[in-house]
Amino acid sequence: MITVLVISSAATLEGRSYAAGTDYYVSTTGSDSNAGTSAAIAWKTLQHAANTVPAGSTVHVMGGVYNQKLKITRSGSASAGPITFRNYDSQTAILDGTGLSVASEDSLIEIRDASYIVVSGFEIRNLQTSTKNRVPMGIFVHGAGSHIEIRNNKIHNIKNTATLSSNLAGRDAHGIAVYGTKAPASINHLTIDGNELYNLVLGSSESLVVNGNVDTFYITNNLIHDNDNIGIDLIGFEGTAPSPAYDQARNGTVRGNTVYNITSVNNPSYGRTLPNNSYGADGIYVDGGKDSIIEGNYSFNNDIGIEIASEHAGKSTSGITVRNNFVYNNNYTGIAMGGYDTARGSTENCVIVGNTLYKNDTKGLNGGQLLIQYDTKNNIVKNNIMVASSSNFLFFNDYTLNSGNVIDYNLYDAPGGSAGAKWRWKGVTYTGFSAYKTASGNDANSLFANPAFVNAAAGDLHLTASSPAINAGIADLSIIGAYDIDGDARVLGSSVDIGADERS
Repeated sequence: MITVLVISSAATLEGRSYAAGTDYYVSTTGSDSNAGTSAAIAWKTLQHAANTVPAGSTVHVMGGVYNQKLKITRSGSASAGPITFRNYDSQTAILDGTGLSVASEDSLIEIRDASYIVVSGFEIRNLQTSTKNRVPMGIFVHGAGSHIEIRNNKIHNIKNTATLSSNLAGRDAHGIAVYGTKAPASINHLTIDGNELYNLVLGSSESLVVNGNVDTFYITNNLIHDNDNIGIDLIGFEGTAPSPAYDQARNGTVRGNTVYNITSVNNPSYGRTLPNNSYGADGIYVDGGKDSIIEGNYSFNNDIGIEIASEHAGKSTSGITVRNNFVYNNNYTGIAMGGYDTARGSTENCVIVGNTLYKNDTKGLNGGQLLIQYDTKNNIVKNNIMVASSSNFLFFNDYTLNSGNVIDYNLYDAPGGSAGAKWRWKGVTYTGFSAYKTASGNDANSLFANPAFVNAAAGDLHLTASSPAINAGIADLSIIGAYDIDGDARVLGSSVDIGADERS
């Protein structure tokens, strides 16, 4: 005989507490004709639970493998609380897509036009297709809705493996995709926290994406690795929302994520059409998003660490702050901004402040630590540490459509020293720190020195007590943020330290 203790505990959503709702249970050995109110009389399918439970309920999914899809269209409420789907206790509840069909856009968990929903603690795996123009996803949120939380799930082996010929489109997949497809109603107050996404075959799509009319979101503390395209993407201007006025992901926070081993170099969706042998996958990408903060992240061993750009001509990525991130050992460049060619859009009124960029451009592609691409204007680049790879390029700017950008109070270092370091500015390469500063007018208050990291070779880019970066930045409180990459106060001494770490 198995005795099950059933506890109805108060739910929480975005820190708000709700009265205790009813607990329901799903088990691989259950039956949908049961009452579902205890483990002993659990339901069998998640879909039956989704079609049945009222607002404020928690659906506990017992350990086991569920070869099922879950489509959530019923909402919780602000008064009663969310509808929560979660693994039971510490048991491993697995949604496995092995053998399931994949429609044009299909997922193991779908949230459509629903609000006050929590999905937590599942392993989601193996939804795959080899058919072109079908898109498998782990979790798909779309339509409009609010107060949705996706927490602590493990998502892997979501793949499209279609064979491509001359047309490279139609081989796409996502780990987590959020598409705001209505207007003016948005998807808002969205939290994606603590998930792991890996071993995804994505084609030209993304591991984790918010696209279109998505307003006020938090992408935090996720671990994303070993995928063949972009890690995190904030997208606008793709026609996802029916009104152009609402078609930008906005007012978001991307914080505390670790993204690594993201590369498109062997991705057949790109062939070899992109520059630099298809080293084009970003760890973190803003493509047309606006008014968001990217801070306190680790991005390493990707193609591009962080990029803020627009792929759409005449459209701008704007109001993005990239601060207090460790960005290192990426194949092509550390941080990039601007359109990747003259047929793209622009980056304007963005801030890149207090980041530590270390030996990116590992493939010697002359991307440097900072890649300033086509059409950049009125951006701020301050308080960053940039240490060049063997290419000796600190940053690379091959376009003359570059105006109003303010670059100062940075700390540079390179294997070739001050005399051998390189900067390319508006299509001209300058060798030597002094020559670059004189010609460009940039970096009047910047330094060239060894930043004295704790152990850079091991990825520890914190500052030692002897670092010249300490108190050498400019403490512009409007842009630097309250905390460094470790959550320490951003200003501890007479001024702010340069780089992502405030020496405490």
